[in-house]
Amino acid sequence: MRVRTRLFVEIFSMAIDSIKTHKLRSFLTTLGIVIGVMTVIAMVSVIQGLNKSIAGEIERIGSNLIIIQKFEPVMLRQQTEEERQRKDLTIEDAEAIRKECSLIKALTIQITPDFLKLPEVKYQNIKSDNAIIYGTDENFNSVYAVYLPKEGRSFTEAEVRHSAKVCLIGTEVADVLFPHSSPVGKEIRIGPEKFTVIGVMGKRGQMFGQSRDNLVAIPYTTLMKYFPYDQSSLQFTIVPKDPGTVNETIDQVTNLLRLRRKVPPNKPNDFAVFTQESLLTLYNQLTGAAFMVMIVISSIGLLVGGIGVMNIMLVAVKERTREIGIRKAIGARAKDIVKQFLIEAMVLTGLGGIAGILVGFAIALIIKLATPLPASVSWWSVFLGLSVSIAVGLFFGIFPAQKAAHLDPIVCLRYE
Repeated sequence: MRVRTRLFVEIFSMAIDSIKTHKLRSFLTTLGIVIGVMTVIAMVSVIQGLNKSIAGEIERIGSNLIIIQKFEPVMLRQQTEEERQRKDLTIEDAEAIRKECSLIKALTIQITPDFLKLPEVKYQNIKSDNAIIYGTDENFNSVYAVYLPKEGRSFTEAEVRHSAKVCLIGTEVADVLFPHSSPVGKEIRIGPEKFTVIGVMGKRGQMFGQSRDNLVAIPYTTLMKYFPYDQSSLQFTIVPKDPGTVNETIDQVTNLLRLRRKVPPNKPNDFAVFTQESLLTLYNQLTGAAFMVMIVISSIGLLVGGIGVMNIMLVAVKERTREIGIRKAIGARAKDIVKQFLIEAMVLTGLGGIAGILVGFAIALIIKLATPLPASVSWWSVFLGLSVSIAVGLFFGIFPAQKAAHLDPIVCLRYE
């Protein structure tokens, strides 16, 4: 055992010495490995960061929320003709769900103004740029607890029923319009209409560089009365009474809406019902596709690097023909020669893998610091990158190693 260890250390030292002797050649040989592993580490870091960010957001909002809207959540595809011809959901649908679905705890309505006619949000001469405006109801904070007012109060049922001109504003809007005073009780303008601020929503921060606090909520009845609105944007969000009955609640709501919208038994739903969890699954499918593209790109780099390693090892066999003959003449076996060249190839690609990991780490850190994209390096990606790079050296080193091992020692000793 001790002899084998000593032999391995000796072969490893010879491999390192060979790499040191041809530094530039070794660097150029491993460049493909570096690029391939770097791509894996950098892309996995970004994808992992995005996945963690989305999963954390869904966990904070609530993974058991059920969302009902006209269209399926679309990612990287166009709406089908059937989706474009669907009837809009209505407020009456929401009221029917509230009355007839026994498994729901709370339902909130959301609707947005016409995107092309977004009203401005102003206080005196100060304007809040690009504020998102939406209409909702008194149940909004029961469903989305993350938006519970940190100051003031929520809407009342009477305010929603009577289309009151009251609003809740996000912390960013509050900071812009009222930097030195409390906004509660003050009047702001949304378009041409005056609204009284009754509360400031809890701070959410940014996600992917987009603020989640630059928003204004008003009663949906008020929005529909005073502003052009997009009926197709109407959305219902439901909280089941029991988190364990999400699927049963979906079935109950789906059956009611199919009946109200007169959907034939042999036809699919002409509306979308999904959960926050299904949105996460859809997102993971999207990032999974990006991951597969990354694997293809990095595989090209690894293939190029592997071919380079094979080429350099074949050159090394040629250069060290006499050395191989001497080693065989003094008792080296064919498997010792194979070990020497395989270890040299694996050390070469392993060093390239380590360099790729370090560069990938650096790129992930730069992305995290310089962009709104989160980046999270996982240890499994480091292990994968290093393992694959060493495996490339092993695979592409087999042919040169076998060629070296089968050289005739007499011919080698005569080689000049």
